[in-house]
Amino acid sequence: MIILDEVSKSFGNHRAVDRVTLSIPDRAQVAILGPSGSGKTTLLRLVAGLETPDRGTISMNGRIVSGPGILVPPSERRIGFVFQSSALWPHKTIAGNILFAMGSLPKKEREERLSTLLERMGITHIRERYPDQVSGGEARRAALARALASRPETLLCDEPLTNLDRPLRDDLLALIAESSKNAGSCLLYVTHDEYEATRVAETILRFDKGAIVG
Repeated sequence: MIILDEVSKSFGNHRAVDRVTLSIPDRAQVAILGPSGSGKTTLLRLVAGLETPDRGTISMNGRIVSGPGILVPPSERRIGFVFQSSALWPHKTIAGNILFAMGSLPKKEREERLSTLLERMGITHIRERYPDQVSGGEARRAALARALASRPETLLCDEPLTNLDRPLRDDLLALIAESSKNAGSCLLYVTHDEYEATRVAETILRFDKGAIVG
């Protein structure tokens, strides 16, 4: 379970997240829906440990990971993060990107998991290509595979399907929802698109001006 208790974050005079209190159960599939500039990406980055709250605490599975004098790094939070761009490392192949996220797993287990993820995402044929040699849709699939490679307890998605056409978005939305369920991960999906929110999540939280509004 993820618990946010009175969490706030400001940048200069702008309060991006304003005293948010929220509980997200294990394995929940939640969309955070709001307009651009509403603070929803900052909220996601706070959960990930990429930003530090100015006040309040964030707990994951009964452990405080962010709070006064406390900041557990992202690598210790059992998260996978899919960014607005695919954010693949350009000097690594698609397979290399995914393998890197597996850390120190034994070689045989790494190869078996890589094959499973490539097959599930439908990108086995591009495993030895580099990111600049694949399509936008293939890159997003590879980014999702990389996020799932470490078997995260929480999968965070920050508008990962920007600039993709509707048929491809539908395909990837179904893949994200299915993959998080199969992995047993909690899904937090940030979007400004209500269609995406309804397709990928079981619960929709509306976010505006740094706060949950519905």
